[in-house]
Amino acid sequence: MCRRAAIRSPWACRPPKLVDMVRPHENYRDSGDVFPEESSAAARLKAEQAHERARRAYEEAQNALADELTVRTTSGWVRGVIEEDLRPDRPISAGPVLTWRGIPFGDTTAGDNRFRAPQPAPAWEGVRDCSQFGPPAPQPTYSWTDRIIGSEDCLHLDIVRPRTEKKLPVVVYLHGGSFIMGSSHMLMLRGFELATRMDVVYVSINFRLNSLGYLDLRSLGGDCSANPAVADQILALQWVRENIAAFGGDPDSVTLMGESAGGAAVLTLMTSPPAEGLFHRAIAQSPPIAMIHSRAQSTLWARELVHRLALPRRTSVEDLRQENFADLVRSGQSMMWRAGELIHLNSCYAPTVDEELIPEHPIAAFENGHQHQVPLLIGTNSDEASFGKFLFQRQSSRERAALRLLASFDPQHAPEVVAAYDGAVAREDFAHLLADALFWAPSTRIAAAHAQVAPTWMYRFDFASAVLKWLGLGAMHSMELGNVFGDPHSSRASFLTNWGSRAEMEELTATMQQHWSAFIHGGRPKMSWPRYGLKQRATMIFDAEAYIENAPHELKRQAWEGYHMLEWGSGRPELVKSLGFQPSGWE
Repeated sequence: MCRRAAIRSPWACRPPKLVDMVRPHENYRDSGDVFPEESSAAARLKAEQAHERARRAYEEAQNALADELTVRTTSGWVRGVIEEDLRPDRPISAGPVLTWRGIPFGDTTAGDNRFRAPQPAPAWEGVRDCSQFGPPAPQPTYSWTDRIIGSEDCLHLDIVRPRTEKKLPVVVYLHGGSFIMGSSHMLMLRGFELATRMDVVYVSINFRLNSLGYLDLRSLGGDCSANPAVADQILALQWVRENIAAFGGDPDSVTLMGESAGGAAVLTLMTSPPAEGLFHRAIAQSPPIAMIHSRAQSTLWARELVHRLALPRRTSVEDLRQENFADLVRSGQSMMWRAGELIHLNSCYAPTVDEELIPEHPIAAFENGHQHQVPLLIGTNSDEASFGKFLFQRQSSRERAALRLLASFDPQHAPEVVAAYDGAVAREDFAHLLADALFWAPSTRIAAAHAQVAPTWMYRFDFASAVLKWLGLGAMHSMELGNVFGDPHSSRASFLTNWGSRAEMEELTATMQQHWSAFIHGGRPKMSWPRYGLKQRATMIFDAEAYIENAPHELKRQAWEGYHMLEWGSGRPELVKSLGFQPSGWE
């Protein structure tokens, strides 16, 4: 079967059937008769007429396909492709979809545009071929080398829609990747099954990452944006509002969705004034929202980047614009692993509170009622940080590490939280504390605050294959993506999920997609999932069978309730003062 039908020919990769229909001499030869020359001339005329009819039919089909795939945007015309099922061997199969790849929504971020707010894509002449994915943002690779991939001309988006004439709700997806890596077109995130099974227009976007997108460099001096990646995401949402109707999407029914760093970006945009009105529902999966940078943190990491580049201390943003982008990304990768800050729960990349795009820490904004009051679906996985089981060999080392991690934010309440995990001396307790610090505890704070002003639903993903359980990994970080996207066997970890439990996996996939689809279409999951509230704290548990659990891990949640997760640097006052800030880190 042809797996991609390009616009230039609706029968690309296979011979046109219309030509096969015209065989002018076939019946005559079968009869065995001999015909005079004039009869041969008549047959040739009939053949020519038949071929002319076939040519016109071909042109009509081509024009019809062109009308379906050629779309006008604010920057110019784009032409997509019809994508057949890419992998017919998979158990869940998407039918043919219309897809447009690598549509520019912003100008290049190279040169003078580096570190600045993005500009809209410049106009182009003619029809732009959008059959190929655009380049990802510059980033390291999943390897032991220091190879850097991507391009600074990365502000592109991809669109997938079922082949239908209906106006459909829109999903805009923000990929994860620790604010360091990822792209719109990772295999699992291409959205074929999600678009067809949920009947939506699916939009996935690229945005700047790592030292080029998620590091506030204002402390170095010079003209720059504190949050280039956040500004990229807002520009993409503005593009969707202005253009998605031409692709069959409803600009008044947009769901913003993301996982991990993308989930944190969703919650951040829910508190960003320029993003108001650009989306109408939000889905945040495993969002590490407590990791938002203070000015003190961004100052620390800006200085560290200059140090890793072996540049003078007085290096400015303008000087960094002259550096090779690969060196900037490579040096940023080096500082992440070698600066020694991960033991203090201090990641080098994250959005920064800047008083403009992000006026206050998102958790504070939610608790102060300053967020966009749209329906929210939020949740985490039960074993987000199962890797933590293998970090320390001694029980005493794990307990000290747990206290050190939490004391960076709140040294007063850190012992109380650690005590709720039995001192975090057992491997499993330490891993759960780390996971809860990064994902679950901040998410419950967000859910509790948002439930007071807008409909909110919370979940926990518990499902793990027999192999994952045997390895002690459980429902790891990002394991739910395969179920939500409808292709649970396309992830990098599919070799861990493909062993057994296949029927259970498919049933869970159908259940989760039904809930996500109902939320995207109607603003609430299916009726079996009650809203989150401060009394019962109803949480949907997705396992081999889905069920509701009220107030899960309540004693741990109460311990976290008194912990101040917004005040990075409170336990390291001397470091904060050396950076020119008060110990709170936010001044």
